[in-house]
Amino acid sequence: MTPEALLGGFADAPRQSARAFRAALESMARPGTLWPVEGAAPPAPLSVAAGVLILTLCDGTTPLHLGASYDMPVVRDWVTFHTGAPLVAADEAHFALGTWADLMPVDRFAIGLPDYPDRAATLIVEMPSLSNQGPRLTGPGIKVVAHLSLPDTTAFRANRALFPQGFDTYLTSGAHVAGLPRSTIVEAV
Repeated sequence: MTPEALLGGFADAPRQSARAFRAALESMARPGTLWPVEGAAPPAPLSVAAGVLILTLCDGTTPLHLGASYDMPVVRDWVTFHTGAPLVAADEAHFALGTWADLMPVDRFAIGLPDYPDRAATLIVEMPSLSNQGPRLTGPGIKVVAHLSLPDTTAFRANRALFPQGFDTYLTSGAHVAGLPRSTIVEAV
């Protein structure tokens, strides 16, 4: 195990994880909204936001897939030490972390079953930056319209067509997270 794996977790886990969980829920409930998060200091190349989500959402019962850019000893050890999440292949994952290119093709991730749409994977996509510019978003949780910088519109439009099945997505950059649930309608601008 690398020495860095022992560092960077929540210092005040009850409070910090509660705040982080609230931000994770709010970001999915209000698609296209950027939420600040804090409390984790994960090893590079993980962003603070991705680290916070992993600490908050993963545990020994949530299989995690690491994309090629993140599948390295320091990240594997950090995830294992702080969460106990089993690291698995894409088709077994409940959560997947990586850049958009790492996670391609997205059709290898679980989209749930007709009777159990909740058995879908959640993608944590690391972005170089996040902004409220880009494709137009409408649907549940969006008052009129929102905009969010997305890595691709085609895949998210195809994902919406699968509703109620489909994957959910967190986009992370620096200390910010944005949610894009499968129910969101994505339109190119």
